[in-house]
Amino acid sequence: MLNKEQREFMNLAIEKASENVKTGKGGPFGSVIVKNGKIISATGNTVNKTCDPTAHAEIAAIRLACQELKSVTLEGCEIYASCEPCPMCLSAIYWAKIDKLYYAATKEDASEAGFDDTFLYKEISLDPNKRSLNTVHDMHEEALISFKLWKDKNKRVV
Repeated sequence: MLNKEQREFMNLAIEKASENVKTGKGGPFGSVIVKNGKIISATGNTVNKTCDPTAHAEIAAIRLACQELKSVTLEGCEIYASCEPCPMCLSAIYWAKIDKLYYAATKEDASEAGFDDTFLYKEISLDPNKRSLNTVHDMHEEALISFKLWKDKNKRVV
C-alpha cells in the first residue's frame, strides 16, 4: 500500500492522465518522477502534441527529469505511472536506473481501452528473423569499430 505522500504522487500522475484526455495532448497516461520526496517532473503522454510515438508519459517524464537534474541517469528517483508501463517505457525506466516503479492501472486495463501491448511483448521474445518486422542483419564487423572506440575511451557515461 502507498503511504499518504506516495498517494499524492500517484494522484498527480492520474490527474496528468485525465488532463491529457481532456486537452487532447495524448492518451490517458501520466507519470511523475520524485527524488527525496521532491517532484522532479510530472507530465502526461505527449504523443499527439509532439507527433512523437515515443513520447509516452514515462518517457516524457524521464526526459524532463534528466534535463532538470542534468544527468543521464535517475538513480535515487522513483517513478509513479498512472498505468503499468509498456515494454518501451519499462526499458527506459531500467535504462534511466530509476530505483522504484509504482503504477496504478494494469496493462490489461490499457488493453481494454485500446492500448494493447500483447503483440509487443510477444515480438520482443522472438529471434529477430522470426519477428513480423522485416529485419536485416549486415555489416556486423564494421559496426564493431565504434564499440572498440567506446571500450578504449577512458571517460564513459553509461
